[in-house]
Amino acid sequence: MLATVFLEFLGKPIWIWLVFIGVVLTLLVLDLGVLNRRDHVIGVGESLKLSAFYIAVAMLFGGWVWYSMGSEAGLQYYTGFFVEKSLSLDNVFVISLIFSYFAVPRELQHRVLFWGILGVIVLRGLMIGAGAALVSEFHWVLYLFGAFLVLTGIKMLFTKDEETNLGENAALRFLKSHIRVTDRFHGHHFIVKEPSGPGGAMRWAATPLLLALIMVELADLVFAVDSVPAIFAITTDPYLVYTSNIFAILGLRALYFALAAMVHRFRYLKYALALVLVFIGGKIFYTQFFGKPDPLIALGVTFALIGGGVLVSLWKTSRETKTAAAE
Repeated sequence: MLATVFLEFLGKPIWIWLVFIGVVLTLLVLDLGVLNRRDHVIGVGESLKLSAFYIAVAMLFGGWVWYSMGSEAGLQYYTGFFVEKSLSLDNVFVISLIFSYFAVPRELQHRVLFWGILGVIVLRGLMIGAGAALVSEFHWVLYLFGAFLVLTGIKMLFTKDEETNLGENAALRFLKSHIRVTDRFHGHHFIVKEPSGPGGAMRWAATPLLLALIMVELADLVFAVDSVPAIFAITTDPYLVYTSNIFAILGLRALYFALAAMVHRFRYLKYALALVLVFIGGKIFYTQFFGKPDPLIALGVTFALIGGGVLVSLWKTSRETKTAAAE
């Protein structure tokens, strides 16, 4: 199985992987080493500019994929990128909840998101590599993915939003009971040394910032359970799956500070996301019985559903705000 994962994940020439790795490493070095070398509060304007930069890089990379691998691969990359970016919007709400629970200062939030990206790169790589191996060995796994996406979409359509109480989260309770945690932040440090008691020896302890980072990583792992099968329903090429995933997440983390301020305006977007999951899952079965549809159709339908969900959300929340103000 491990050999299969390795071969599938390196199914493309090494230099193509090196191009992607080089672009991502350059972005990470530029982000933390130049643009955000010092901890500071990232405003909405800076967040939008940084996000626009990441999106531009992702679009240019997609153009390179189109040129070097063909139009079908290019369309699959763009569809995967768009789907992943849309499905990850729910993650913004959860990250905002985590930061609020731990009272993470705004100037330290970018540091958590940045180091969280490194974990995402590794975890998504492992999940996508395992998924590629499964699909290669057992093609019928795609139908399980398809059924899972359809059922998940239907569940999203008919499930009401529930308020999340992070304090009751089992993973967080486990961490607090097994890790020494300081009662305050120590700058941007995740781990510090402090006395074990009055006059006691110095011992390592985690800061609340480390707990916030771990919870962000766990949240991404949960959301990946939906998004990774969704991308495999679009293409089984691990290179396209992985690159579209990582570029979408990089851009979304940059956009977080703008989205967190207006996430309440996208209240009805979840219904559009649910329809996207049903559509993508259904496409697997359609391909089996009627043949592979034009990738441009998949991109167009996905774009129309998400765009419609955004417009409806903005329109309805705007009306609700005006009605509340009038009352």
